[in-house]
Amino acid sequence: MVARLKGMTWDHARGYECVVAASKLYEQQTGIVVDWDKRSLQAFADAPIDQLAEDYDLIVLDHPHVGQIAEQGALLPLTPSSDRDAGIGGSPESYIWNGDCWAYAIDAACQMAVHRPDLTAHLPTTWEDFAGPQGEAFHAITPLLPVDAFDMMMTLVAGRGEEDLPRGPKEFLSESNGLYALHILKALYRLGPSEASRMNPITVLELLSTTDEFAMSPCLFGYLNYARPGFRPHRLSYFDLPVSTDGGGRRSILGGAGIGVSSRTLDPEAARAFAGWLASEPVQSGVYLENEGQPANRRTWQAKRDDPKYRGFFDGGWSTMTNAWTRPRAPWFLGFVDDVCEMFPAFFDKDRDPQSFLSDLNGAFRHHYQGD
Repeated sequence: MVARLKGMTWDHARGYECVVAASKLYEQQTGIVVDWDKRSLQAFADAPIDQLAEDYDLIVLDHPHVGQIAEQGALLPLTPSSDRDAGIGGSPESYIWNGDCWAYAIDAACQMAVHRPDLTAHLPTTWEDFAGPQGEAFHAITPLLPVDAFDMMMTLVAGRGEEDLPRGPKEFLSESNGLYALHILKALYRLGPSEASRMNPITVLELLSTTDEFAMSPCLFGYLNYARPGFRPHRLSYFDLPVSTDGGGRRSILGGAGIGVSSRTLDPEAARAFAGWLASEPVQSGVYLENEGQPANRRTWQAKRDDPKYRGFFDGGWSTMTNAWTRPRAPWFLGFVDDVCEMFPAFFDKDRDPQSFLSDLNGAFRHHYQGD
């Protein structure tokens, strides 16, 4: 009997069209059918993997869940790739937990800067560029939905050399770097619009690519789709993140997605084979990329840096992506993120004091922290 697998991914061309197209090719080559359902971006971040594993053989997931996945036994461990040069920005390693591989990286992303080349050639080089009156000249918009604001806070802190988070058992991050990050976040919020505190990267990318209201965004999770010709009325181009004037570098927080195999699948051999095939370089550079996918394979990124069709993403964000870092992934981290996200709206909309915000953030950390 021919195997038929069922997969769950997320509801965006970058997450859905590429796996559907790849699955059709896989069926032609092997006779194995893979059907796909999709969930919202928010559900992609929040939906419990153990529940999805009840109904699906294959699950596209976010790497911050791997500690929880390992604890729950929702997925089967996979054989890690022997190709040490295949990954970019630590993507493959982000799915390793306690020595086991829980997913294969198929999508690589991090927070990048992006602009409309037809509207501006004046690009920021430091975060401080946004903190004074000159900031308005960039016509910038930043997605500051709580989860994106917290990710940007960690990106800013890591860029100043503090990427080994948490800092210790009593504080998630240092006071000096934490206050610096909050200062930059507040400056970007004040540049407007006020609705940015409720916007995610897709919302901002849509505004940039379909209207002339804004010229750039200094920090958001990059989407290759918007740099492709014809995806939207206006084509976007990515560039490397600004840096702090105090030193440091670009240490953007890693995003992306991996594909895991349910521990409840009735055909683990077929599911593992498909997952490995989807992550392979020929597929990543071929049918996956050609159908709105955003590959995680380093060789694909390298080969496409000079391709006019893809250069605005693969070349523009190369340095930022290759230096991306991985946030904490232990089970305690997810609850901590939820608490911090509840705090951020008041920080922006009610102009909350950064010192008290940071104190409460570290208090929430102490409440959740269980050691790694």
